[in-house]
Formats: sequence, C-alpha cells, structure tokens
Amino acid sequence: QVQLVESGGGLVQAGGSLRLSCAFSGRAFMSYTMGWFRQAPGKEREFAAAISSQGFGTKYADSVKGRFTISRDNAKNTVYLQMNRLKPEDTAVYYCVAKGLTWYAGYDYDYWGQGTQVTVSS
Repeated sequence: QVQLVESGGGLVQAGGSLRLSCAFSGRAFMSYTMGWFRQAPGKEREFAAAISSQGFGTKYADSVKGRFTISRDNAKNTVYLQMNRLKPEDTAVYYCVAKGLTWYAGYDYDYWGQGTQVTVSS
C-alpha cells in the first residue's frame, strides 16, 4: 500500500518561496508518476504539476508554469515542489499524488496524501 506524507507548507508573503516535500512509502517509488494538486477555499481541486518516474518528463498547469518546479529524489523516495514568486491566489491546500505508471499525463491519480496548507499573504 502506498502512503504519501506532505510537509513544508506554511505562511509566506507574496513574492516569496516555499518548498514542499512528499515522502512516499510503499513499493517501487521509481515506477510511479508523481504530482501535486491544490485546492483553494471554495474552489475545485486542480492539477499543478507532475513528474515522470525517472524525472525526465514534467508537466505544469499554466497558472504555475515558470514559477513552480517539480523534482524527485528516487534514492530518498521523495518528490518536491519548489514554489517561487508566490501570489495570494496560490493559497491552497497542496496534495501530493501518485500514479502507478512511469509516465502519466492525465488527472486520475491512484493515491493522495492528506495535504499541506500554503497561505500567501498580500
């Protein structure tokens, strides 16, 4: 069974940076596409970023492209989301997700973490 635990959320001023981490426990981390979704208050959950199993492929939502970078360390079973030039509209609960494919370009992920809150003040 796969478990995902996010960390690194918090309160930051607009223009600042945060790095989220997601620890994966279970088998064969290197076989999973990993990603991040987010859900702002009163809004639907939305895709933010994804990375292929070996880290060679990435995909970003237009709203975060150029500001956020997804990466992974397969030796540590961890995926990261570096968030720069944060805006108040980035305020949301951020969820780590996993899909049991080496590359997945869709939005129907198999596993979800509990989420970590990111708040960006203006």
